[in-house]
Amino acid sequence: MARRMLNLKEMCAKFEVTPRTLRYYEYIELLAPTREGRKRFYGPREIARMTIILRGKRFGFSLEELRQWLEIYDTDGTEEQLRVFLDLSERQLATLEKQRAELDKTISELRNLREQALAMSQ
Repeated sequence: MARRMLNLKEMCAKFEVTPRTLRYYEYIELLAPTREGRKRFYGPREIARMTIILRGKRFGFSLEELRQWLEIYDTDGTEEQLRVFLDLSERQLATLEKQRAELDKTISELRNLREQALAMSQ
């Protein structure tokens, strides 16, 4: 039984993105939908890639990093893709940890200033 393809509108609804986003991802070679004239259709491969793209963006990876990482699967297979993912994720985790430490420091400073302002206003 063949899997149903999603049209552009259905793909947008599924992932809560705009048509412009999908067309841009196609332009930068993150997605390669099947085309029939001007219509685009997205199969299981494109749906899986879109899931990875959105998750990767949430984790802070750039679209170019994601494009290159997805390309590795097509050229070098899953073992190399896994190795690259481990490298990318280690780097991104370090970046996020640093950002969290900076954010924690900023929150602490703001709380202290707020407490000082409250004490002065009473």
